[in-house]
Amino acid sequence: WVLPSVGRVSIYADEGSPMYPRLGPYFSDGRRRVDYVLTYHIQKPSSTGHRSSKVTETNFIRRLRRSLSMRGSKAPLQPKDDPEIVAQEQQGSYHEDDKRFRREEFEENLLDMGLEMEKDEQVGIIGFLKIHAPWNILCREAEFMKLKMPTKKVFHLSGSLNLEKIRLFIHKVTGPLHPKVDDNQPQHIKSLSHPFSREKQHLTRCTKAKYSMGKVYIFNIRHKLLGLYLKLQCSFLTGITSLLANGVYAAAYPLHDLLYEQWASYSVFYKYQPIGLIRKYFGEKVGLYFAWLGVYTQMLIPASIVGVIVFLYGCATVDDNIPSMEICDPRNNITMCPLCDHACSYWKLMTACGTARASHLFDNPATVFFSVFMALWAVLFMEHWKRRQMRLNYVWDLTGFGEEEEDHNRAEYEVRVMQKSTKKEHSLPQVQQTAVTTLYLRRPAHRWWVGRITATFAIVFGVILYRISIKTALHVSTYPAARSNVRATVKTTAAIIYLIIIIVLDEIYAAVARWLTTLEVPKTDKSFEERLIFKTFILKFVNAFTPIVYLAFFRGRLVGRPGKYLYVVGSYRMEECAHAGCLMELCIQLCITMLGKQLIQNNLFEIGIPKLKKLLQRKKSELDPKQQEELNKSLQAYEKDHILCPFIGINPEYMEMIIQFGMVTLFVASFPLAPLFALLNNIIEIRLDAKKFVMELRRPIAAKAKDIGIWYNLLRGLSKLAVIVNAFVIAFTSDFIPRLVYQYTYSPDGTMHGFINHSLSYFNVSDFEPGTDPVEPLNLGYKVEICRFKDFREPPWSSSPYDLAKVFWVVLAARLAFVIVFQNVVMLMSDFMDWLIPDIPKDISLQMHKEKILMVELFMKEEQGKRLSARDNHDHDYGNAPSANISPPQPRSRQANCY
Repeated sequence: WVLPSVGRVSIYADEGSPMYPRLGPYFSDGRRRVDYVLTYHIQKPSSTGHRSSKVTETNFIRRLRRSLSMRGSKAPLQPKDDPEIVAQEQQGSYHEDDKRFRREEFEENLLDMGLEMEKDEQVGIIGFLKIHAPWNILCREAEFMKLKMPTKKVFHLSGSLNLEKIRLFIHKVTGPLHPKVDDNQPQHIKSLSHPFSREKQHLTRCTKAKYSMGKVYIFNIRHKLLGLYLKLQCSFLTGITSLLANGVYAAAYPLHDLLYEQWASYSVFYKYQPIGLIRKYFGEKVGLYFAWLGVYTQMLIPASIVGVIVFLYGCATVDDNIPSMEICDPRNNITMCPLCDHACSYWKLMTACGTARASHLFDNPATVFFSVFMALWAVLFMEHWKRRQMRLNYVWDLTGFGEEEEDHNRAEYEVRVMQKSTKKEHSLPQVQQTAVTTLYLRRPAHRWWVGRITATFAIVFGVILYRISIKTALHVSTYPAARSNVRATVKTTAAIIYLIIIIVLDEIYAAVARWLTTLEVPKTDKSFEERLIFKTFILKFVNAFTPIVYLAFFRGRLVGRPGKYLYVVGSYRMEECAHAGCLMELCIQLCITMLGKQLIQNNLFEIGIPKLKKLLQRKKSELDPKQQEELNKSLQAYEKDHILCPFIGINPEYMEMIIQFGMVTLFVASFPLAPLFALLNNIIEIRLDAKKFVMELRRPIAAKAKDIGIWYNLLRGLSKLAVIVNAFVIAFTSDFIPRLVYQYTYSPDGTMHGFINHSLSYFNVSDFEPGTDPVEPLNLGYKVEICRFKDFREPPWSSSPYDLAKVFWVVLAARLAFVIVFQNVVMLMSDFMDWLIPDIPKDISLQMHKEKILMVELFMKEEQGKRLSARDNHDHDYGNAPSANISPPQPRSRQANCY
């Protein structure tokens, strides 16, 4: 099978194929498409042998090809989606002779399966094995996999007349938002689909003639790649994953072909995504991710509008807020107790005017409404996605698909079971060999779980000590600017430190979660993926939300009182909230964390790091831009794809959005602008991910899936948790309940006048513990005898000084009652909406029923046609002419286009 052109080997099923050399994803005959590519390193011969006449590249091209081939064959340890990445879980090594023998054996097996191959070794450093699956092989695999194929029979997706008019009107109005892609058939028309059978191949819309002419993407691209990959995998010992792990092959990947202008370009950010083409190109698993991301982004639009309205309401009413006016009124002349021991002195409440006014923007009656709205929004989002997912399942012919069909035992699991079985055979009696498959190492995993979460709490505690110490240092500073901006400096710097720690620990926790999952040796690919996702989510969720939870529910509640403060690590006094509460600081932390993760971790890293790598690669290759352009034009399609990074899967993309969903829903009571920031980020994120998938990563194996898997359960859990969290934020973090109790219980005129004085307790400065009184007691210009602090306690002149007052227990009871009522009312409304909205759209259920009836009619007509044909042949054999009123059966047309 060696061709005269040296350096290129071709293995043909059809020896008469003409040769048409051509750049692109084709064999050298210019007809057969390259379905899959395997690359391998070529060992330099020890003696002078036959050299290709085509290897006449200049030195700079040769150097660049060498560097690019080395770059393309190495990949970081990442989630399992690319065969090259999978192989890194089971490292091994062979000698060069063994590698060559293994390759020859593997290629002979592929030949026996009916695949066609062509080798290209003209680069001189790395070889390419191009693989093509012929028509008969694809038909066999499609029948084995029970792939649903479109038949020639089509039907109209009819619904109610009014609904169709509304849809048509919406489609016309949103016409400019639809991408300009070629649809094979109108949206209101669908082909009947049926599991492929070679006996009924004439009923489908795909033909061998059109496939040979290159006019169809046989059985849809995703099915082709999936079937071919299953063939290459063969078994866990001789499959492509094992060969990649042992260095027999350097990389394995399909080729890129389309999808940029109407999807991956930033200029079309305002348009809908071509979900159908994405699914055909990448498979259902990736298609569902981008469909889910599109639905999530669309649903953020109404949430953003309502959030902005709530924020504007706070801005409009800030001047009418009586508690803020009382704090800012200099006539009240309220002297507050020191914020720290010894170094801090007394201060006027009026100095907290700016913080109080800013807190009203996020702590007002509209906040409660927005929390209820976002809880119902989360339910509507989940229900909308379920219906959208069911519609996609129907359109993509996945209604009868079971994911267990795609789940296979992991190669590492099979190897470990075999190794353990071998050890048991030599160490245990025959009767005890039933427990050889117990491969889970639970104790180390549990210890690591506790250790990682404890480390997160320890880091948060360290930042708390930083806040306490830096606050004291700024108060004793000799710079007036530092002393006047203590709160702003501490809040901002602490939030930035938290952000840096979160970004660093996210990368560490991803590796830890993968290591823990590998220790457990899950049996199947699905089990491995679900365990990895769950561990990664728990670690990253705790990492991102621990500082926010501390600010929301713990800071300012474990403080004590003047004269009897609570201390940690010796002399560090626990922090207390500002008079306006911790809600403003919670908002700052949430804002910096959310924006920082989106701008730095999600966008800057995804854009900046690939560009930096390309820049370093260009400098390393020592090429100027003209030489680089010349080289890019000379590279074949499979060489260009080899340079790209391996596909690391969509789990990191999901993880970003799930954490963002938590930021949007869990503490939205303190930050109503969170949906707006998420919306702006996601508009960029969609095109950024699209560009990365098309331009920077190798094309993945098309994986089938009927839903988003464990991610839906995580989303549903977060939406339930959001109701509880927001109830506690409103009740315990904000001043909404104390204000409500005062207005309807203690206010003499039913207004908020006097609330500030009501919420402050008295303290006699003579009751300070020794060494904790201010070092400068006269900094206000007069001697202070009584100072105020925020709490509900008895005054020093009462019979039980500084004990919790009756109003404290009244407010606490009101807080708990609000949590119970809020949670139950919102949960009831959510369950009612869940019950009211059906998971399956009515028109889809009717169309599914209609399709089943039409499919039965199609096969009944097919059988009737066969009987008529058989009778006509029988009459012809006996010399009987067909009846004049019976028309002969029409020949079956195979000219319909395949989608």
